[in-house]
Amino acid sequence: MALPISALHSAAPAPARPLSLRARLLPCTAAALLGLLLLYGVGLAQPHALHEAAHDTRHATGFPCH
Repeated sequence: MALPISALHSAAPAPARPLSLRARLLPCTAAALLGLLLLYGVGLAQPHALHEAAHDTRHATGFPCH
């Protein structure tokens, strides 16, 4: 026996709580640091195989490698 649609929506959603400044800044800071690590880790890498693997991407994004 199928439930009526009104029975599926009987529970009201909990009201959203605003996040604190720390709760918002921590993920943003972590993402920025990870992005910088990836950008400069690959951009300034010296091993030849890694350099060749990232070569086209570096030129496409304007990152100098020569």
